[in-house]
Amino acid sequence: MNEFCVIHLESQSPIVAAAIHNGHKLSEHQARITALSEKERFREEDPYTGIWAKISGNHIIGQRSRFEFDLNRAPEKAIYILPSDAWGLNLWKKPLSDRVIEKTLQRYTSIYQEINEGLSKLIERFGKIVILDLHSYCHRRGGPEAPPDDPELNPEINIGTGTMDRDYWAPLVDRFISDLRSYEFQGKPWDIRENVKFRGGYFPTWIHSNFAESACCISIEMKKFFMDEWSGKPDWDAIDAVSEALNQTLPGLMAEITNERKTNLKQDDNIP
Repeated sequence: MNEFCVIHLESQSPIVAAAIHNGHKLSEHQARITALSEKERFREEDPYTGIWAKISGNHIIGQRSRFEFDLNRAPEKAIYILPSDAWGLNLWKKPLSDRVIEKTLQRYTSIYQEINEGLSKLIERFGKIVILDLHSYCHRRGGPEAPPDDPELNPEINIGTGTMDRDYWAPLVDRFISDLRSYEFQGKPWDIRENVKFRGGYFPTWIHSNFAESACCISIEMKKFFMDEWSGKPDWDAIDAVSEALNQTLPGLMAEITNERKTNLKQDDNIP
């Protein structure tokens, strides 16, 4: 197992769930020189998303903090060096050395190579696959006592489709959003909107660049209604509900992927 990222892409399913910002650990050297407290790092990471990724036998779960390397950013931006790279936070007690940066980027690159190999094998087996790119985001940046950010600009669930050919993948994406909206938590559906807060980062961009018509990566940003983002305390009822809601979408995704495969086979049969 990769100690930096759990990558299991061998299940007999065309569905992958990814939680690339789930990790909290830092390398021994970076842990010594970080200027951030545990709570500061935890607040900007995506805790508990690794639980949701377990809805599929195929999953990618980050084990290292995004403050070591960020798998949702391009290689040249994957390591946070300046405060401007990470919400204005004072990141390091002393600058990262070129040697540390080079070694860290090697880890980042090896993870992407392993993901590329795994996704390629799944596509070879199924023809088309779908990746649920699971994240969370803060909405109380004014502080623990401040009111939450404007809900009109911060849906409970933001679906990011800005990195894909939205028309091409419309049946699958529309089915996913519809099935997710049908789930009720505490007697009401969640506020689910598309491309309001986030459109998708480097990870889905990379997938759609390499597997444009073979892999659909849907970026799912959960507002941190499932935890207190300042104390880190989880709301297990809400966390379990998100898992249930995501699990509820799997049959629809499977049906759409199967329909896509059948359509492609029919088209291939008609080729003279």
